[in-house]
Amino acid sequence: MEKEQTIQCIINDRTVSTDANPNMVVLDFLRGDQRLMGTKEGCREGDCGACTILVGELNNGVMDYKSVNSCLMPLGDADGKHLITIEGTNLHDQLNPIQQAFVDEGGTQCGFCTPGFLMSFTGYCMNAQSPSVENAVRSLDGNICRCTGHPPIKKAAAKIIERITAHPSTNGKSNLQRLVEQKVLPPYVSTIPEQLKALHRSDGTLADVKEQTHIVSGGTDLYVQRAFTMVREGGKRISQQKKQPVIWEEGNAIHCSGMTTVEEFQRSDLIRSLIPKIEVFAALFGSTPIRNRATLAGNIVNASPIGDMTSLLLALDASLVLRDGTQSRTISLRNFYKGYKQIDKTKNEIVETIILPKPKHPRLINFEKVSRRRYLDIASVNSAMVISLDGNKIMYAHVTAGGVFATPLYLARTSEYLTGKEISSDTISQAVSFIQQEIKPISDARGSSDYKRLLARQVFLAHILTFFPDLSLSKELM
Repeated sequence: MEKEQTIQCIINDRTVSTDANPNMVVLDFLRGDQRLMGTKEGCREGDCGACTILVGELNNGVMDYKSVNSCLMPLGDADGKHLITIEGTNLHDQLNPIQQAFVDEGGTQCGFCTPGFLMSFTGYCMNAQSPSVENAVRSLDGNICRCTGHPPIKKAAAKIIERITAHPSTNGKSNLQRLVEQKVLPPYVSTIPEQLKALHRSDGTLADVKEQTHIVSGGTDLYVQRAFTMVREGGKRISQQKKQPVIWEEGNAIHCSGMTTVEEFQRSDLIRSLIPKIEVFAALFGSTPIRNRATLAGNIVNASPIGDMTSLLLALDASLVLRDGTQSRTISLRNFYKGYKQIDKTKNEIVETIILPKPKHPRLINFEKVSRRRYLDIASVNSAMVISLDGNKIMYAHVTAGGVFATPLYLARTSEYLTGKEISSDTISQAVSFIQQEIKPISDARGSSDYKRLLARQVFLAHILTFFPDLSLSKELM
């Protein structure tokens, strides 16, 4: 009889069953147990991308592969899935075209980062319906090379995109079938769907929360902060299982499962209709492998004062559906945070759904973030602003700020002040004063209190100038 905690998955072309601690990260299992040393250990924080692998699962009978940081993925999440490491992309008698392009263009030197680059780029080729060099390079946003430099890698990417687009899909063949035919992927990849069906894994139902030791939603921050603690604690760990659809329309609102990833959020047509610039904003929320794992519920419950997604959701007047078994309740996200890392949630409740009301009137949405690096970094200060206009008059305004308070902050007094006001330099000046009264930043590694006050002012002005580029501001504001 199979043990309750046995994890079954397919790693490259082999089915693997293990009773290893489900809380350990996949990186350690691949290197320590499976001896697949091509997946490198670098930062263990999801920054360098050296540990990148591809994780595939069946969705409605179709394989869906995503690049992820194996250093932040608990082994338990591999259950019922297909994991591809750099070894799993090898052809027996020759380099595959992606590997060959990296060699030909000088895209590798010490070689430490190369497996991660190859896996991210392979993942892009597996998913892109209309491949482009620009998007191919963007898919490498979670990978860092410290010796060769990125230009040769970009040349290798361009070479492969040229090859792929020269042989477009025909006869309704999927990307995977086409890549296997072109020997970009090894033949075994075509057999994975049937192999996964044969595993007879979970039906996607969330187990009883009260019987579990841990519930993990993404884990992209948890496994940076507490990876070894999670392993020592042991016990049974589960993740919230996804229920289809992940994002759906219901009444006058758009609903998102708590397990919706940031990448799924920003790619949703429903979300793009609600937030037209979400793709631009999401690029600041982390790299592609991070966005493939990070979830809305995880970002919310983490309660970080500088959570990027939380700042945007607060401005959008999001509500949460919290569930404990058969009982559920709905609460405004603005009332969810009670103090630093204190939230209005019992131990056994999960964030089941995030509800975003559809606007009754046209509105403008903007998100700003200041960090030491523009991409793949934690914010010093972030902010979102949503306004609706009637001519030159603000019908309503919702302004948020992160990194300037003990919690993600909805600027209630500032938002209330702006509502009903005419757009003018005086109005903006007074709003800046309200912001300074509402925020209470502290000095830390990301900046002094005074610096964060300055940033809060500047990101608010960035919102205003984005919405009203022709507005003349007073000298005191410029």
